[in-house]
Amino acid sequence: MKSALPGNPHRKVRSYVQREGRMTPAQRRALETLWPKFGIDPGMEPLDLDALFRRHVPRIMEIGFGDGECLVELARLHPERDYLGVEVHRPGVGHLLLALEKDAIENVRIVCADAVEVLEQRIPDSALTGVNIYFPDPWPKKRHHKRRLIQPVFVDLLARKLAAGGNLHLATDWRDYAEQMLELLSANPDFQEVGGPAGRPGTKFEARGRRLGHGVWDLVFTRSLKRGSS
Repeated sequence: MKSALPGNPHRKVRSYVQREGRMTPAQRRALETLWPKFGIDPGMEPLDLDALFRRHVPRIMEIGFGDGECLVELARLHPERDYLGVEVHRPGVGHLLLALEKDAIENVRIVCADAVEVLEQRIPDSALTGVNIYFPDPWPKKRHHKRRLIQPVFVDLLARKLAAGGNLHLATDWRDYAEQMLELLSANPDFQEVGGPAGRPGTKFEARGRRLGHGVWDLVFTRSLKRGSS
């Protein structure tokens, strides 16, 4: 998430570090040849999601999909839904493109951009039936907590983009981040906690956390039918 730092309205705080990382030749090829089919080019105009997917069905956004393995699995299990993946790291985008081609999956589209900007500029209000945010960067040092994605302003933004009754599913392997998420969502009148976690595939970040002895916390909230802050 971005937010202006005190004293400097032009300097932004992001919830991620922009790094290219190692890209394989296959991932590079995928970005060149498969992007026209699955990718959404940069822009600031609102997206017509019905035209983009060529149908009108429930739509789920995954923010920060990493290598895309979880997104691919959900799209494969639920062909009756459309999935919009947002990720800033190009090697992960290339990995997802290759998986979509391999499994002949048609119900996924990808944006390679800052998720906050995508939500603010390109997603119409109430257009999403779900948002998944699995294992966002926990920024564990206290002085870096301002970089965490899940902040009050971002929660308000998610509330605007989710349709009434839509689900927000968060997962983390950092206890204090889970506690912060729970506190923020519980205090927001636009969300109500759901009794049990929605099902999701495992992720490599989750597996790494478990190897390190971390617990895993899933939080699922529903967009209230009676809107509070909207």
